[in-house]
Amino acid sequence: MTTGTLPHHISRQFDHELEDVRSKVMAMGGLVEQQLFNALSALTENDMELVDVVIGREVEVNSYEVMIDLECTRILARRQPAASDLRLVMAITKTITDLERIGDEAEKVAKMALDLAEKQAPRPYYVGINTMGIHVMNMLHGALDAFTRVDSKAALEVAGREPESDEQYVAILRQLITYMIEDPRNITAALDAVWTARALERVGDHARNICEYVIYFVEGKDVRHISLEQIEKEIKTE
Repeated sequence: MTTGTLPHHISRQFDHELEDVRSKVMAMGGLVEQQLFNALSALTENDMELVDVVIGREVEVNSYEVMIDLECTRILARRQPAASDLRLVMAITKTITDLERIGDEAEKVAKMALDLAEKQAPRPYYVGINTMGIHVMNMLHGALDAFTRVDSKAALEVAGREPESDEQYVAILRQLITYMIEDPRNITAALDAVWTARALERVGDHARNICEYVIYFVEGKDVRHISLEQIEKEIKTE
């Protein structure tokens, strides 16, 4: 496993184009991180102003995806990249799709925060969700850091945290089902909490996807849809 660097080309303009599009991905990633942080803060701190911030900035996330995708299309058409250059462009196009979807999940969390506040959901609903939120936020940050540093080892480490988010989701689901059984009046609010936890579980999935794209770019191996053990084995056989 290696920490990679971007290839250099005879054409400085090509270098500039690749670095520019990477920089835009990092900017988009920073925005999505902030969206997720604000959504969780809205949920745990009952801050409805942050709900409006998240919903209002979703259009920026979408705009980044469209802009970066267009730049990648232009690079493919003008430069006809091969080898690692092509892998980089493909990794970027896939990464921004996952970032946009994380933005969608952050918006869902923000809207659920509003619903839960209106229904005055009991505070115990938020304990496991907050812990899970911190976990997937750390995963997203780690995935973006691995992308920035072109580090497949770091990407594999972050991907390895994804099963924990699945376990947290199952634990939250069990707890919420218990609340619903104990008092049917809790059902509506508990279901909102379930959908919130589900959105966070999806964030963990998307963060893992980004890690897989980093590994694909650095190592030249497509590691989607295989286990973490297989991913590590694939890289070691390089």
